[in-house]
Amino acid sequence: MNTSTSTTLAPPAKLPGPNEPCWCGSGNKYKKCHRGEDSQARAPAPAARRVRPGAVSPRRSVPAHIPRPDYADTGRPGPGVKGDPATRLERMRKACRAAAEVLQITGAAVKPGVTTDAIDALAHEEYIRRGGYPSTLNYHGFPKSLCTSVNEVILHGIPDSRPLEDGDIVNLDITIYLDGMHGDCSATFPVGKIDSASEQLLRVTRECMMLGIEAVKPGLPINVIGRAIEAHAKHYGYGVVQSYCGHGIGEIFHLEPQVNHTFDYHATDVIEEGMFFTIEPMLTMGSIRHLDWDDGWTVVTADGKRSAQFEHTIYVTRDGAEILTQL
Repeated sequence: MNTSTSTTLAPPAKLPGPNEPCWCGSGNKYKKCHRGEDSQARAPAPAARRVRPGAVSPRRSVPAHIPRPDYADTGRPGPGVKGDPATRLERMRKACRAAAEVLQITGAAVKPGVTTDAIDALAHEEYIRRGGYPSTLNYHGFPKSLCTSVNEVILHGIPDSRPLEDGDIVNLDITIYLDGMHGDCSATFPVGKIDSASEQLLRVTRECMMLGIEAVKPGLPINVIGRAIEAHAKHYGYGVVQSYCGHGIGEIFHLEPQVNHTFDYHATDVIEEGMFFTIEPMLTMGSIRHLDWDDGWTVVTADGKRSAQFEHTIYVTRDGAEILTQL
């Protein structure tokens, strides 16, 4: 299985007293060992202004020669276009690699002063350069070529004229339709210098995604993924968003199975070799309750605290999972 996680020891949810042995096993008193480092890591993030919507530019056009999904003109997804089953995995690998490349390029463009609309323009150009269509563009009417979710925005943020600010975090959710398949991935990036609490949120969210991927085995119930993610998130006191989940993917953007990121006793669908699906946990610093903006898309934390997300598309193999959106 092509996965990796950090082997660094992590502090427990309940920390020892100042004069008790340190949790790391050094034998030193906690106050003389990891107490200072832990206090800094668990310090609350500085108060920040809530994200407000900016101006949204007109929808970008896609050249006529680019093959497009069935909803490109109508906004209404249909049954998808079936390709050659013999080349399905090869085509899926190609689409997912292209998505990973675009995520890498757009992530490198994240810095203070750059607007999310400018990142959208870059993503749009990179999709077309690879012969692909932006999967989000006009999907149920979504107006842009990627989702940009800043700070307390959990997901589905619409790129606009708001410049990114030093200390922000932003999730870039990239999906490309290429050779009849959708490749989907996302990552949350720091903007300039971020505080230690936000650094930890990003690190732990990515670790949760990787632990969920490591849990994938043919024959197991799909809820093993959520169990692994939820346990690690709770260790750090983070909430795991339950209202949105990972999903099957392929010729159609969103398919069964649903992949919950918390343990669901009733989610007993069996993981099968040959499946494609995404694992994309969303962690919050506070409440997992959400609010919806009037734009019909943007989802924010109810308490205004930050949220982060990481996502890969995986292929279930005989032994576990192959990450398709990893360069």
